[in-house]
Amino acid sequence: MASPLTRLTSALRRDLDTARERDPAARSDAEMILTYPGLHAVWMHRAAHGLHTRNWRLPARVVSQVSRFITGIEIHPGATIGPGFFIDHGMGVVIGETTEIGEDVTIYQGVTLGGTGKHGGKRHPTVRDGVTVGAGASVLGPLEVGEGAKIGAGSIVVKDVPANSTVVGNPGKPVAIDGERVDPEKLHHPDLDHTRLPDPVAEALDCLIQRVEELEAEIAALRAGEDPPAKSDEADCRDGVRERIRAARTASPDAA
Repeated sequence: MASPLTRLTSALRRDLDTARERDPAARSDAEMILTYPGLHAVWMHRAAHGLHTRNWRLPARVVSQVSRFITGIEIHPGATIGPGFFIDHGMGVVIGETTEIGEDVTIYQGVTLGGTGKHGGKRHPTVRDGVTVGAGASVLGPLEVGEGAKIGAGSIVVKDVPANSTVVGNPGKPVAIDGERVDPEKLHHPDLDHTRLPDPVAEALDCLIQRVEELEAEIAALRAGEDPPAKSDEADCRDGVRERIRAARTASPDAA
């Protein structure tokens, strides 16, 4: 069995490798150790969580509040966080007491993993491996975010998120689900481009405008006593829009 010092060194090395992999601005270990509040918050949380699990609750909260003061990131000592967790920038991040976070999860500034209601027990999210949560998103309640999912910036999520899906909006809805098993390689080396997200409303409006233009052209031709213009060989955009809406409604737990 590895010694505590060996395990600590290994954990620190993985934290630094994770930060270097996911932040192109990272230039050296010294820079990350001295200036990355996301790393500082994770390291101080490990100390606070260790105290919390030994039932030293007050010292644990003191450590977590010192961390909050230094980094602007608030992580309750009771939260369970797996290896490879990275907080980019981090200011304003809040992670609640019963939150469970898997491996290789990435979150950005302003994210809240919060609870709902005043009841005890499990009341915060469970975030599975390889998830990316965009800036300013709120994930609220004892829901589950499936492996490899992406939550778009500013989304408010109050329902379970399917694995390997992309969720946007308020309330958050799945707008992309590939239906395939999560690729283990992508899971632990997540795609961090969470700005290129599908926009089903814009796609539906584009389709509607296209159909209006086609109908106007047909009416104009009929009024002029001419044959309507030939239909395009391209697939009817309505079919694609219907399919995406159907997939989103099927994946949403509160779908009719």
